Amino acid sequence: MTRVYLDYNATAPLRPEARAAMIQAMDVAGNPSSVHAEGRSAKALVERARAQVAEAVGCKPQEVIFTSGATEAARVLGFAQDGMDVLVDETAHDALWAQARLTNMPERPHGARHTLAMGLANSETGVITQPPEKQEGQYPYGQARADWLCLDITQAVGRIPFSFAWSGADMAILSAHKLGGPKGIGALILRQGLDINPLADGGGQEMGRRSGTENVIGIAGFGAAITAAMQDLADGKWQQVEKLRNILEKTIEESTKETIFVGKSDARLPNTSCILTPHWKGETQVMQMDLAGFAISAGSACSSGKVKTSRVLSAMGFDDTQAASAIRVSLGPETTEDEVRRFVDSWLAAHKKHRARSGA
Repeated sequence: MTRVYLDYNATAPLRPEARAAMIQAMDVAGNPSSVHAEGRSAKALVERARAQVAEAVGCKPQEVIFTSGATEAARVLGFAQDGMDVLVDETAHDALWAQARLTNMPERPHGARHTLAMGLANSETGVITQPPEKQEGQYPYGQARADWLCLDITQAVGRIPFSFAWSGADMAILSAHKLGGPKGIGALILRQGLDINPLADGGGQEMGRRSGTENVIGIAGFGAAITAAMQDLADGKWQQVEKLRNILEKTIEESTKETIFVGKSDARLPNTSCILTPHWKGETQVMQMDLAGFAISAGSACSSGKVKTSRVLSAMGFDDTQAASAIRVSLGPETTEDEVRRFVDSWLAAHKKHRARSGA
């Protein structure tokens, strides 16, 4: 039986538009920093993709800085300003948490400034978080007030409407492979006029913000993928995906009452279902579904295969046992109703065996 891929939040299959753009870019020999014709051809591909990314996320082309992915782009939090505190929302991705920093309180300088970092859409649950609005030039967050706001828009772009210009954010990060582009390429969106220390010193590429010869092939694929993703959004494809997600949840809900759909009452991405079945380990479910021909995950896929308690679910009030029982099913524009129903049938069959073994 043909395998079914239901792990789009981990990475989306490469779009044909991205593949075509990358193959074309492979034939461009020049270095984008060279002034000869070959170099200018390579530079043109980079700038075309920069314009495509800018149009998709609602920013200016000069605000787009290409990186190796969202994780590298998140390093802007550590390079933004020496000594600036970095506050990270409790449900944010590990890429942001890796940059969390608070100045040692006894030595904290008077009037120390903060940057607030948060995800717009959570990769594990799909829950959408509205960023705070500026009040008197700062972003309120609990008892603190931040001067700058950094949004992780990796899961949101191409799935829900978003505009950097309208968001009020100062920085944003994203990766191409979440929307059907190649792995190993992403971008930092940096509000024009905001000064940061370079992410990488060297030849001064990317307007001096990130040195190193640009990944022309990956960048070309990124631009093509994000343009295609925005067309899917405009065409209403994600509304159909949401219908399939609802079919999945409703069918499971009708057969098993103890299962919890995390964040169901909140605004969510249209494709994401975080399914928590108490006392049935998530990694066990992932292996059983893999053997049945379905690719799903247990939480975020960015931890190098490590199984650990989900900080996101803990922050939402679930205990360790509950959190360990969660799986994530994330659909894509190419997912069919037949695939969804086949998954549900296989999952329910596995659940029935689990209940029989556990004596529930």
